[in-house]
Amino acid sequence: MENCYDKTMTELTALQTDITRLHTDAIVNAANCSLLGGGGVDGAIHHAAGPQLLAACRALGGCRTGEAKITPGFALPARYIIHTPGPVWHGGKQNEEMLLRSCYTCSLELARRYDIQRIAFPCISTGAYGFPHELAAKTALSTVKQFISRNPSAFNTIYFVCFLPIDWHIYQHLLEK
Repeated sequence: MENCYDKTMTELTALQTDITRLHTDAIVNAANCSLLGGGGVDGAIHHAAGPQLLAACRALGGCRTGEAKITPGFALPARYIIHTPGPVWHGGKQNEEMLLRSCYTCSLELARRYDIQRIAFPCISTGAYGFPHELAAKTALSTVKQFISRNPSAFNTIYFVCFLPIDWHIYQHLLEK
């Protein structure tokens, strides 16, 4: 099931699916700072992309929280993987929301540079990093909407890929507003 935002511009769509199976230009990896794999989405992406991804990530030398780096998609159906380490939630007292905004903005800037038209984001930082689900979704949507208002022809479709039903319901509700 999906929901869209203004079809005359960039389509914003919430999906409940496995991000590693999407046929799109790029998927975003909710990575850790080493970029060398981990649990959750990061582990699933590394597993599905194959061992070449680990070698490519090693060559990148890590990535700071809120920044983004890109690799090929290797064995994934997506052409590219954009890796962005999200913030660990510390009660909102350590610029977590600003860092999460930066994850989305840096990923979108990188996607634009690579002429990526369709990009899929997971729910960055909501798993083991503990970011509250609704605040993360509101932050993601407001950041993406702000970016596309300044760059209206940059993307065809932006997917918000939710693994958990709770996240999908939150995105559905917010996209309907």
